[in-house]
Amino acid sequence: MFGRKSPAQQVVEPESPVKETGKGRPTPTRKEAEAARKARLKQPRTRKEINAANRAQRAEQGDKMRQAMKTGDERYLPLRDRGPVKRFIRDWIDARFTFAEIVLPVLIIALVVPYISLELAMYSQLFTLVVMATVIVNLIVLRFLLRKELKRRFPDNDLKGTTYYAIMRAIQIRFLRLPKPQVKIGSQLPDNYR
Repeated sequence: MFGRKSPAQQVVEPESPVKETGKGRPTPTRKEAEAARKARLKQPRTRKEINAANRAQRAEQGDKMRQAMKTGDERYLPLRDRGPVKRFIRDWIDARFTFAEIVLPVLIIALVVPYISLELAMYSQLFTLVVMATVIVNLIVLRFLLRKELKRRFPDNDLKGTTYYAIMRAIQIRFLRLPKPQVKIGSQLPDNYR
């Protein structure tokens, strides 16, 4: 009755399935639980608190974007300036001197000269027209050279809007360009802009 059963008499019970329930992560320590509770309490509840939190978040993003405009950090640049193609265009334009950079100073001088001397007014107008024609020719040549270089370096990318982006950058005075120039005039650009 209480003796051993022979192997033939032994009843094999099915193995109980392994319990696969649970959190799937370790229980947080008291310190972690309290920190999580305090974080939940800090979430804004009223409209005033929500607006203040949104303002603070926008201010922080604005600071990051302003800093990125100075350093060229791709993560925080506006969408219009992101990507390897736009970075290449900026560097390509910044690596060369264009006549478009001198248009604004020439126009200011041309406006002031007639007040100084009437005899020089005619020459300043002629000089302004020559500079404007030179700038237009320079921008046309710049556009064709840039398109050729973009097709060589980025054959698979969509190049829509790149001409406008390049010309707008080229006509700005160098120290007023945003994002700030990251290369010096005359620099050789590397082949990898990925």
